[in-house]
Amino acid sequence: MNVSELRNKPTEELENELKEKKESLFNIRFRNILGQLEDASQLKQARKDIAQMKTILRARELGIEDLSS
Repeated sequence: MNVSELRNKPTEELENELKEKKESLFNIRFRNILGQLEDASQLKQARKDIAQMKTILRARELGIEDLSS
């Protein structure tokens, strides 16, 4: 999912999606430890998605509308 799509979502929906992504990251880490993860890049992508969502939520909290990226 790209950043512009995330910015267009309402805050509540974004918070729910963040929660789901955190649960997904937990499951990915668990599968990685068990050796069942085929694509290790899923870890990096999940962490990146979480960071983007947190950044957008924090910007909204501070009242910053335009984040250049």
